[in-house]
Amino acid sequence: MKNNFSKTALHKLTGVIIFTMMGLTLTVSAQQKARLVINADQGEHKISRHIYGHFSEHLGRCIYGGYWVGEESEIPNKRGIRTDVVGALRKTAIPNLRWPGGCFADEYHWTDGIGPREERPTMINTHWGGITEDNSFGTHEFLELCEQLDTEPVIVGNVGSGTPDELSKWVEYVNFDGVSPMADMRRENGRDKPWKVVYWGIGNENWGCGGNMTPEYYSDLYRRFATYARNYGDVRLRKVAGGANASDYNWTETLMKNIPHWMMWGLSLHHYTTKWESKGPATGFSESRYFNVLDRCLRIEDIIDRHISIMDRYDPQKRVAMVVDEWGTWYDVEPGTNPGFLFQQNTMRDAFVAGLSLNYFNERCDRIRMANIAQTVNVLQALVLTDDEKMLLTPTYHIFEMYSVHHDATLLPSELSAGYYEFEGKKIPTLSASASKDNKGIIHISIVNIHPEEASELEIDLRGQDVSFVSGRILTSADVGDHNTFDQPDKVKPEIFRDAKLDGNILTALIPAASIVVLKLK
Repeated sequence: MKNNFSKTALHKLTGVIIFTMMGLTLTVSAQQKARLVINADQGEHKISRHIYGHFSEHLGRCIYGGYWVGEESEIPNKRGIRTDVVGALRKTAIPNLRWPGGCFADEYHWTDGIGPREERPTMINTHWGGITEDNSFGTHEFLELCEQLDTEPVIVGNVGSGTPDELSKWVEYVNFDGVSPMADMRRENGRDKPWKVVYWGIGNENWGCGGNMTPEYYSDLYRRFATYARNYGDVRLRKVAGGANASDYNWTETLMKNIPHWMMWGLSLHHYTTKWESKGPATGFSESRYFNVLDRCLRIEDIIDRHISIMDRYDPQKRVAMVVDEWGTWYDVEPGTNPGFLFQQNTMRDAFVAGLSLNYFNERCDRIRMANIAQTVNVLQALVLTDDEKMLLTPTYHIFEMYSVHHDATLLPSELSAGYYEFEGKKIPTLSASASKDNKGIIHISIVNIHPEEASELEIDLRGQDVSFVSGRILTSADVGDHNTFDQPDKVKPEIFRDAKLDGNILTALIPAASIVVLKLK
């Protein structure tokens, strides 16, 4: 069903043809002007590739059916792990994967997930659907998945119902290369050499599902658990403290005050774009729902800035990273699905949330050095959806693939002047942009136009570096509610963007309504 506020496919196609065939400025019924100044010779900070990380919890069909089908499955797999999902995620240069939760982490006991699968005990997944978890996907399977993905594992330890000894032994099991009870057990279970996992979360959402703790109590627990999570050999752990829920600034203040900076590599933050009391549908939404989700997405900027200002007071050298290890959209589940599985469709609206968020994370890369979208497969704002042997890529997937050009590139200072998208007396910026330079000197600019009907004529003033070539890619569709289905898996996909013209170091580009464009300049 089309939304009545969206532009038509004919309107879009006609505009593109006029521009590319005649070489003239694109004429549309409504158009804004914008200007972006980029200082290509002034970059200082690196955009960590880990900002583009992912999160996969034992929740719904994320693990089972999403990644894991078992060696006996007719679905193509390598040691039980789906080859189609692995192949798709590798194309995004996936930098890290956070596991096993989420809320599940603080009721997960890792020793239940090792050894012969037929001998592993079962448990009830009390948080997500009350189903029986058979623990067939455990530590070895997860780290095998990470090796197949060529990505860094991020393991979240159990603080809520676990013990420091349990976490200590898990780190030893995974990382110790000598002779010890845990290392010997690992070898008995088929893995000789340690995996050398660097990133460890010390609990998850301990203000809520991870124990309903006060920040003072969690701070003390963190210090205790982190003490016994040891370094082995040349592996220096990067420990992440369980941080605040959205705008709980007192939580951040208390942890920064009570935990020495040398005890934590990072402090996490969770933020979703939809309020619990009014999540709304993932598809078939009104303009009001569209506007409100993007408005809430943009609010994360002020929220993060306030958390960063607190961190700066206690850590002006920015030694502690901000880790936004759960973020994304959260809607009502798809009709007829288990409400505890959090399965939702993924539209162009979600692509805008991803593009806006990642542009902003880039801009704060001096403090934000890791982030994890929730979640990678079949849950919430997923990149990949599966249905038995079938798999499709969502609009959000395409943003991560297109934006991979920013991985470990140098952030370029920029200033954007643009118009607004106004609705029912409120307004939000129409455009968002981020620019970076990679180690080959190639500049990439990611631009998001959230306005559902108005294009933006964007002038880009590139200073400090001469360029002579521009190319680009665009993700857009006729309707902001468009999405891919198993019957139409390629309805929304990137195309070549040709509506850019270079004159010296001035670039002009017509950014269509409701589109994401990534430009390449060299």
